[in-house]
Amino acid sequence: MLARVFSCAVIGLDGVIVEVEVDTGQGLPGMTIVGLPDTAVQESRERVQAAIKNTGLDFPRKRVVVNLAPASVRKEGPAYDLPIAIGVLAMMGILPLPPLEKVLIVGELSLDGTVRHTRGILPMAALARENHFEQIIVPASDADEAALIPEIEVIPVQNLTDLYRHLIRQQVITPHTISTPESPEPFIQTDFQEIKGQEHVKRALEVAAAGGHNMLMMGSPGSGKTLLARAMPAILPSLSIEEALDVTRVYSVADMLPDDTPLIRWRPFRAPHHTISHAGLVGGGNWPHPGEVSLAHRGVLFLDELPEFGPRVLEVLRQPIEDKVVTISRAQGTLSFPANFMLVAAMNPCPCGFYGDPTRPCTCAIGTIQKYQKRISGPLLDRIDIHIQVPRVEYEKLSDKRTGEPSAVIRERVEAARHVQRERFSQDGSSGILCNADMRPAEIRKFCSLDEPGKALMKSAMSQMNLTARAYHRILKLARTIADLAHAEQISVTHLAEALQYRARMME
Repeated sequence: MLARVFSCAVIGLDGVIVEVEVDTGQGLPGMTIVGLPDTAVQESRERVQAAIKNTGLDFPRKRVVVNLAPASVRKEGPAYDLPIAIGVLAMMGILPLPPLEKVLIVGELSLDGTVRHTRGILPMAALARENHFEQIIVPASDADEAALIPEIEVIPVQNLTDLYRHLIRQQVITPHTISTPESPEPFIQTDFQEIKGQEHVKRALEVAAAGGHNMLMMGSPGSGKTLLARAMPAILPSLSIEEALDVTRVYSVADMLPDDTPLIRWRPFRAPHHTISHAGLVGGGNWPHPGEVSLAHRGVLFLDELPEFGPRVLEVLRQPIEDKVVTISRAQGTLSFPANFMLVAAMNPCPCGFYGDPTRPCTCAIGTIQKYQKRISGPLLDRIDIHIQVPRVEYEKLSDKRTGEPSAVIRERVEAARHVQRERFSQDGSSGILCNADMRPAEIRKFCSLDEPGKALMKSAMSQMNLTARAYHRILKLARTIADLAHAEQISVTHLAEALQYRARMME
């Protein structure tokens, strides 16, 4: 008797329906799994046999063949334990087959029959809905995550015994539901009001947050670059439901979703160490998994001590910054991960850190300084919208007991500017564009027009600063954001002048 149940494989961030076919054949008792399984799937044989035995049911004393179709898709991970066990029980005639036709089953089994957490539940539940499945059976610990997808029943399972009783209608499990939680208050590691001085850097951070622009801070050691960057999440707008599901899907596949957080509601902030490999940054592995740029999707990727990162590591950032997506090719196929992040970087002006410092002399030779700054290539610098100097903070400002503007007030202005941008792009029908940094040439031409004084200023800047076509477009996008913060319909000369003064000023 052939039994067929349905499960799911996750490839990249997308799911693929997997048919688990179970049959018996001639030969010695045992289980054989075919269909391009990896080692973890092969080990399901022992887990499934022990789980069925410890549940109080009999495992067939025959040769059992399990086929995971389609055989062209590589199967990895222990998520097939539960569907294989159900398929074995259905093949023995213990479970009725018709009720399983519209049910998707995923879950890892312990030897005692307990159903364990499985990664990638969110894209699996989304795939189940797209393929018109009526139910998805998941581990109880992952039920909140699966319930984020509407229009499908989520059956939370603690162990194999409970699922067996549910399927034979002896003790039916109530479908799990979850209400979308309200956006919580952000965790503020450092409030802007506690940072003394650096008003012009705070302004640059506000502009970057309002339009999703990339930013590079350069200054001597101890001037507050890292502190300012780590305070940035407090001024970022909260995620919309669509963005939150997009980010949560990445973290679900990467198995980095916190136990008590089925839905990520605040923008991620990733700060990898400079010893990271290029595969760790953009994603990779024998079967690619998301890297730091994808984990920072819709949030911030902070690179401290930027020149200390390897040249190859920095150069792989160029394509994701431009395309907002990472494409990884392997012999088995090509996968794409989203990577729409804000790059915030910090660096010293020279190896000793005091080039240009008014109080401490630099001990580096001119050639050493030039070599240090050239570790960051021109094409990468050209993709950074805001370049800002972070000077040393004077004693008078540090000892001043007055506080500055709170992060909450700045975040209100940022959210107002983001709202204007969303309304503008939704009315125009520009799909996939949520902030000014995402604008394509067509949107730049439509929304970033300049008056005659602005055109004259831009023409002068193009010749004097040797700007590239990319820099020209990025300056216009930045000026549009500055105008949005000022609630201005038209980009004026003052908005354009502020955008121009944020262009790169490395060693003269």
